[in-house]
Amino acid sequence: MPVTIRRAERADFPTLFQLIVGLADFERLEPPDEAAQARLLRDGWPSDGSRPRFEAWLAEIGEDEEQSAVGYAIIFETYSSFLARPTLYLEDIFIMPTFRRLKIGSVFVETLITEAEKRGCGRMEWVVLDWNTEAQKFYRRLGASHLSDWHSYRLLLPRSRLDS
Repeated sequence: MPVTIRRAERADFPTLFQLIVGLADFERLEPPDEAAQARLLRDGWPSDGSRPRFEAWLAEIGEDEEQSAVGYAIIFETYSSFLARPTLYLEDIFIMPTFRRLKIGSVFVETLITEAEKRGCGRMEWVVLDWNTEAQKFYRRLGASHLSDWHSYRLLLPRSRLDS
């Protein structure tokens, strides 16, 4: 079955959002609420013409009008001061469980690698949950390495003022 990887358009948002909910289910998390859904739409396809904060890509299978989305990725660029090049950051990549093992993930990631190379990126980065060993094996097969000497940190905002 043919696989198409393409950048999502604003009209694709309902489909994209269903896939995001699918990822939330897979990761046993609460899906984005209504306000977050509105921010996703606004930030991905700003109505004021400003630059989007992220890009969404879809993986579709099927022929012409019979195509259906079975996966998505969200990417954005960061910057490496040491490489003096952009880094393509992969925030999410998700293939619906019933469509795994069909090499769709491989086609998707290879497409994103090609996109990163076209943009002059020096690397790609992403994180994976510690329990998602299947994804970890997949990334190792691609040639990606686990950065054991780096620790991820997160600060949720807005934060309380400590000096009050």
